[in-house]
Amino acid sequence: MTRPPKTSGKTPAPDSPEDTPEGSASDGTGTAMPPVHRTSAPDGVAPTVPDESLAPRPDASTATGTALQNAHRTGAPGTSGLAPRTGSAPSPHDAPAPQARRIRVRGQVQGVGFRPFVWQLARRMGLAGEVLNDAEGVLIHVAGPNLDAFAAALRDEAPPLARIDAVESAPADLPACEGFIIAASGAAGAETRVTPDAATCPACLAEVRTEGRRAGYAFTNCTHCGPRFTIVTGLPYDRAQTTMAAFPLCPACRTEYDDPADRRFHAQPVACPDCGPKVWLEEAAAPQATGPGAPSDAGGAACRTGPERAPASRPDERPAPEGSREKAQHPDPIARAAALLTSGHILAIKGLGGFHLACDATNAQAIARLRARKHRPSKPFALMAPRDLIRRHALPSAEEEARLADPAAPILLLEKAGQPLPEALAPGQSTLGWMLPATPLHWLLADAVGRPLVMTSGNLSGAPMAIHNDEAREMLEPFADAFVLHDRDIARRLDDSVERITPQGPMILRRARGRVPGTLPLPDGLPHQQVLAMGGQMKAALCLTKNGQALLGHHLGDLDEALTWQAFLQAERDYTQLFDHRPQAMACDLHPGYRATQHAHASSLPVIEVAHHHAHLAACLAENLWPRDGGPVAGIVLDGTGLGPDGTLWGGELLVGDYEGCTRTAHLTPAPLIGGDRAAQEPWRNALARLDQAGIAAEAHLAGHPLALARQAARMNAPMSSSAGRLFDAVAALLGLCPARQSFEGEAAMRLEALACQPEGGAALQAGDPGYDFGSGPGIDPAPMLHALLTDKSADPIRAARFHAGLARAFASRARALVERGAARAVALSGGCYQNALLLDLTARALADLPLLLHRETPANDGGLALGQAVIALTRLESA
Repeated sequence: MTRPPKTSGKTPAPDSPEDTPEGSASDGTGTAMPPVHRTSAPDGVAPTVPDESLAPRPDASTATGTALQNAHRTGAPGTSGLAPRTGSAPSPHDAPAPQARRIRVRGQVQGVGFRPFVWQLARRMGLAGEVLNDAEGVLIHVAGPNLDAFAAALRDEAPPLARIDAVESAPADLPACEGFIIAASGAAGAETRVTPDAATCPACLAEVRTEGRRAGYAFTNCTHCGPRFTIVTGLPYDRAQTTMAAFPLCPACRTEYDDPADRRFHAQPVACPDCGPKVWLEEAAAPQATGPGAPSDAGGAACRTGPERAPASRPDERPAPEGSREKAQHPDPIARAAALLTSGHILAIKGLGGFHLACDATNAQAIARLRARKHRPSKPFALMAPRDLIRRHALPSAEEEARLADPAAPILLLEKAGQPLPEALAPGQSTLGWMLPATPLHWLLADAVGRPLVMTSGNLSGAPMAIHNDEAREMLEPFADAFVLHDRDIARRLDDSVERITPQGPMILRRARGRVPGTLPLPDGLPHQQVLAMGGQMKAALCLTKNGQALLGHHLGDLDEALTWQAFLQAERDYTQLFDHRPQAMACDLHPGYRATQHAHASSLPVIEVAHHHAHLAACLAENLWPRDGGPVAGIVLDGTGLGPDGTLWGGELLVGDYEGCTRTAHLTPAPLIGGDRAAQEPWRNALARLDQAGIAAEAHLAGHPLALARQAARMNAPMSSSAGRLFDAVAALLGLCPARQSFEGEAAMRLEALACQPEGGAALQAGDPGYDFGSGPGIDPAPMLHALLTDKSADPIRAARFHAGLARAFASRARALVERGAARAVALSGGCYQNALLLDLTARALADLPLLLHRETPANDGGLALGQAVIALTRLESA
């Protein structure tokens, strides 16, 4: 029924050695919106590669390759096509004519070292011809024996980041030639795109950690790793149109860059200490912590240089990039940074897509100081460490190990285990977010510190990360005792991706660095038109469609924030320009108050408005390649709030539909949102609304809150909503979990999930506890559940678990009925509440024997909304 993702046929390699970074990475170019394949692993986890797969093949001829490539670069005759045979040609009767073929390889085959791979493979097999990039992928003209084996090896031995959609082979008449070359790219009009940034590969890390000219060099990279999307400034993607333009290649790096046998062949960010960017450390006067009970900054003077920072001479004479105003430098900035971190100080560190604020994750005082300075009382902090340190504090499964090793180097949520770390890292949570170092700079810091580090976004609360040196100095000086800076500019902000492995497979919570600008294939039956979808107001992200592909952009944040809105506009410009996108229409949410919706209507293009929850359903269908003619699907869509087509606020829905449209068949009983937006911030308000609705005396359960005033407000400012998110808040408040106010979005629900996952709750679910009842009628009524919750004398973890189980069963049973009577052919789960791994697993298990569609490569939350808007808009454009 569902069309499964295609695979490359490759399987993950065994774990890499303990002293290597886990994963490899990609190069930088490719066709615009090419047919990009899903990962070969069935769960969407990118395969890891052993170190030796990244090394040049021993039989490749470096000297010949360099000569051929240099001839191509200087425009030597015969290098733009097949090399002509020189000297007197032998008679055609002397030997049988060699086979000749034209081979087209489609998929993610540009920017991943595919042409050098083909060059080495052909030379190894004694074949002649050429390989080049063009608008459709990679084109190969080849002559010689055993071409079937050659074509098979293109798929079987492809570079680790290649994703093969198709290898198409046809006989061809080729001119007589000898040797094999990498030819110039295809005819004018060939489109190029930029691949995602990728974590340091094992071969580059080995160079950084051992003797040699790149020993200790923080910007070491190759074709398989390094910055891409965060440094590109224009197309075609070459060094001159990246932030590496300020760093001319030295002769040694140029030789590597020009050699097809070298893993740095055409790696645009290639550099070394002689010609590349430099790192330095600036020490600032430590700011005083603020707020009641804030820890003292005593001892901070050890890292101060005073208010005046004397400028130092630049290490070379090249023009300084923006924001590279240097200060007094320490002779060993990595060692000094490590010393500051281990002594309890907070550092601002410039990374790939922006700045992080870092401190020692084992130091409770440093963590408290960071929370006080950022006014961030309880939102979890992300952590960075090598894999051996992560294993001291977590017990990652094989699938989680593989996800940590992904070239995207995402933050991965792992259950707390082993040696405990300070509770203040993630108060009330059962998981910690871990990531491996993503760059040589981060590896050098991690090696020098030898402890897990907090690595949280370097920003003001709610604002985008700082990316420029001067911007960071101004924005982060109240937080940081010192700055680890460098002079390679960041072209665009990219947060870290956040992911999770659930019993149902991988889950992407925030799609960002390392995942974008990757594309997804569109389902069969959708037109290949160009649409620009605006997404929603929270967790904003854009989506562009082109050539049968969808590019779901990076996480931007809440568009109420002025700086985030500026980042949204920049992202729109970036994607439109970088991918030569010419939309025929814009798609947006129904809500007239969303800034993205207003922006769409301000354009000169036709605007297609899409209901919020229909977009969630369509996003899940599109990710699962549900064909346009696949038939209707039952969609369980649970989230905070979104405007329904009836003008009311939805959030706990059972829909039946497809890309064309949908019908609401069941939903949570609506309740008032007392105080409007304040209901999303203060969980007790939702508890009051639900208790009053169920006829339960709230005074016995919500003592200390202004109930009378709230009831009065309910008559004036309380839109009705079926929100599942607000129901989670209500139950959390009744169980004493942050009832007064949430310090960040989703805090109450996250604490409720963590409570339910404690051993007592887990045991109840394992024993098959069906959970609380939500009524048996067509509606889904929380009143019976609330009566049961408040009379249940069981421990709180059991009560939290029973709420989850009952809610999952209530929706799953009604969705099952739709499938069984033929009204739907599958069930899709979407919406932000399905970031809750327990709720997801309980719902999926209740539907285990039915076709089930889940989010695995796009967020179930509003970060995936634009994908749904885009595919619905494509359908309507064709129907118009």
